[in-house]
Amino acid sequence: MLKLQRILRLLVCAGLVTTSFGCASTRTHESPGEYVDNTVITTKVKAAIFNESSLKTMQISVKTYKDEVQLSGFVDSAESVAKAGEIARRVPGVGSVKNNLLVK
Repeated sequence: MLKLQRILRLLVCAGLVTTSFGCASTRTHESPGEYVDNTVITTKVKAAIFNESSLKTMQISVKTYKDEVQLSGFVDSAESVAKAGEIARRVPGVGSVKNNLLVK
């Protein structure tokens, strides 16, 4: 009976360690919580860019990974590139902005 309890304790401990590491983020993967947070940031940045009348019709794609926002796509002027980057930086939760917008 004592041996069975020790084995059960070992299995429970192993299960707890495995599940806690299963949700941790790594350099190349996000945890589920980080994924949700980044989705919220992406949505907020897209909304902020869309609400800017000078950028509303531009082809701007927004992606977020570990609080870094990446802007890509095409705009009509260098001012639009700068404006989109500025708007993205002002959104709460954005750690940094990688502005890859191109002027067409």
